[in-house]
Amino acid sequence: MAKHILLIGFGLVMLYPLLWMISSSLKPEELIFREPGLWPSQVTLENYTDGWYALKHPFGYYLWNSAVVTGISVVANLVACSLAAYAFARLSFPLKSFWFAIMLGTIMLPHHVTIVPQYIMFSELDLINTIWPLVMPKILATDAFFIFLMVQFIRTLPRELDEAAEIDGAGYWRIFIRVVMPLCMPALATTAIFTFIWTWNDFLSQLLYLNNPDNFTVPVALRTFLDASSDSSWGPMFAMSIIALGPIFGFFLAGQKYLIRGVATTGLK
Repeated sequence: MAKHILLIGFGLVMLYPLLWMISSSLKPEELIFREPGLWPSQVTLENYTDGWYALKHPFGYYLWNSAVVTGISVVANLVACSLAAYAFARLSFPLKSFWFAIMLGTIMLPHHVTIVPQYIMFSELDLINTIWPLVMPKILATDAFFIFLMVQFIRTLPRELDEAAEIDGAGYWRIFIRVVMPLCMPALATTAIFTFIWTWNDFLSQLLYLNNPDNFTVPVALRTFLDASSDSSWGPMFAMSIIALGPIFGFFLAGQKYLIRGVATTGLK
């Protein structure tokens, strides 16, 4: 009983910032920092209406921009990382162990170390202020963590399945599409969920590469509510932040059963 009480208390502490932001989004802006409690003395929806139309475009415009970038990133990561993982897990090619070690080594390389040379490269290619610097790394399978995740999962699949497919005349591509990928749904779901969350919340890369307000995504658009030289629109920013969290919760809940199935399957194996 004491353990459950401790876990519930810890969970409430973790949820407090979210609950406070929801409460603040329903308060008049002059009461947000005047009333520190969660229960607002006055409830208003003006922050949602004002925040939706506060910027150059309605906030739905920036939600759509984020959805495009995130959707392309998820699909690209699933395709590219699964292909690379299948090659490392099932195929034989020269210097396979060497390239696998190099791939694992990139996991320890901080993103901030590579962001400057990447920016110079994309600037030379005249791709700044487009979505290509945000999605091209996904297309080229640069997320070594997901490759390693899929490699480990594919290695748990019996090779007899591949051999049976080869006897039926299936080649590498058919084995990959018809045999390996259907069995990798838990690993693919995990990759999709984390890619969605990380890309949707990515602020640094999107702030660095997107300078035109017409191309802003949700994190960059939320930043424009804060002004260091004048008044900041805290109420509308909190309201739009709540709306921006909706797709994350929805995507996670939709793929939660696959994520749990992946954990259970790994435990059985």
